[in-house]
Amino acid sequence: MTDLSPPLDRAAAPAMGPVTELYPERLYALQNVIRLDGRISSYPANARGYTVSNCFLIKEGKDAVLLDSGYSAHEESILAQIASVLEPDATLSVYPLRINEYMSVCNVEAIADRFNVIQCYSGNPDAALWVDFGRRSDAAEQKPYALKTTLVARSQTLQVGSEGARPIEAFQAPIRLIGTRWIYDQATRTLFTSDSFSHEWSDSPSGPWTTTADDNSTSADHIRSFLLNTRYWWLEGGKTNELRRKLDEVFSKYEIDMIAPGYGRVICGRALVERQVAMFDDVLRRLDRSVVPAKYVDRDEIR
Repeated sequence: MTDLSPPLDRAAAPAMGPVTELYPERLYALQNVIRLDGRISSYPANARGYTVSNCFLIKEGKDAVLLDSGYSAHEESILAQIASVLEPDATLSVYPLRINEYMSVCNVEAIADRFNVIQCYSGNPDAALWVDFGRRSDAAEQKPYALKTTLVARSQTLQVGSEGARPIEAFQAPIRLIGTRWIYDQATRTLFTSDSFSHEWSDSPSGPWTTTADDNSTSADHIRSFLLNTRYWWLEGGKTNELRRKLDEVFSKYEIDMIAPGYGRVICGRALVERQVAMFDDVLRRLDRSVVPAKYVDRDEIR
């Protein structure tokens, strides 16, 4: 079992992780610290320090949408974080951006038990079957587990708040290994990128968990190494120019002041967003099959 807690005495550890207000009263990052010691597959085996798993709460009045639900190890913290932001009579929709990955789905049932969850957005007809992690469905009394599924297409505008007060756009991620959605929130000019742009972490368990152009020194070589030593190992020698085109379409279409990934620091400010996207594009250009041949990668090879 992977230890997702920071290196603190469990008895003394806080029950709730940090809640970062990214946009006043409208957007919150529910963050839980993870120690990087070679056992977290979302990061290179040689990465050391700390990162956070991010669940994002998009709030409009007394309505909200939660993007991802966090790991089971962080259940208590996630429930407390949501309760610290939502009013008691608030309605909540849950949207796992990767319906087949633990960080997205593990706590959906627990959240539905605690809060007024009115729907689960999913590309699969019965979301309850995908988020079944031993709550109501496995209880001794075997009560039926009801969770309304709202089907979403590959590209679709959803609404947060009464009478469509706040549109958010959901679409298929331009770069992905598994089925993944990205979300764009026009109200805060934020792009939620799931497992992309998750290459920022910290030396300290206290963060910081946001980064701006003033304090960021990430290089294209760092991004390249991060991609090739995680789930995007297959990019080297692939048709990455096609991925570059799709990525450019996203960043040309939307005004983006913040990139909010599923892991790591949130990238804040137009200047840093543009710099990070330019570096990401340069990495993809250098990895295209017209530049470098594909090769077999040993599981222990660090690139």
